[in-house]
Amino acid sequence: MIFSKKLLALLALVPALAFANEGGYPLDKAPDRSHNMAALQNGAKLFVNYCLNCHNASAMRYNRLRDLGLTEEQIKNNLLFTGEKVGEMMTTAMPAKDAKVWFGTVPPDLSVITRAKATPSNTGSDYIYTYLRTFYKDENRPTGFNNMVLPNAAMPHVLWELQGVQAAKFEEVEDPHEHGKKVHKFAGFEQVSKGTMTKLEYDTAVADIVGYMEWMAEPAAQKRKQLGVWVLIFMSIFATLAWRLNASYWKEVK
Repeated sequence: MIFSKKLLALLALVPALAFANEGGYPLDKAPDRSHNMAALQNGAKLFVNYCLNCHNASAMRYNRLRDLGLTEEQIKNNLLFTGEKVGEMMTTAMPAKDAKVWFGTVPPDLSVITRAKATPSNTGSDYIYTYLRTFYKDENRPTGFNNMVLPNAAMPHVLWELQGVQAAKFEEVEDPHEHGKKVHKFAGFEQVSKGTMTKLEYDTAVADIVGYMEWMAEPAAQKRKQLGVWVLIFMSIFATLAWRLNASYWKEVK
């Protein structure tokens, strides 16, 4: 399987994921991909093709993808495009200095973005999953797109070829806080042009990307959880034995 890398560097303007959504657009629950290796592999492919053009993941090495079931040969042949070595960090080819000059800011590192954007009410994965699916056409924006989760987002819709172009529909309703005043209320999306994927396929692809980003934030999470279960079992057995030993000891004392 050969992955073709999209040259979207000029589109990924930036710090797209530096956002917060308290009291804004309702977030959709990101599907759980933690136990789906095929989905995580696909997410890694999409991440390398569409995200690493402008964003770094400097806390992750390519060879760590072996934990997802990929061999070094597969990583080398399918995920390395500009002469990187399998043991190197996942970094963008775009110099930070140039990004600062061209776009006015340096794209944020995505290594732990899902953990960094988590809130008490929502996970960072929910945020990114909803964010990547709610871009809509807006001719008033420099990139031609806006976003429901992050209004006036600086980042363009880098996945528009996959999703296609959608428009946001708004309707005028009574302002609940001020009598007689009308406000615009979001009334859904309308597909303007088709992408290379259906809606279901695109939602699945985004879920895979987010699943990979969540895995990337803590590759050892599953092992940590499994180890935690065994530790709890051991502690339970030890506590039971200690309790019985204590009871037996004081029985003899009496």
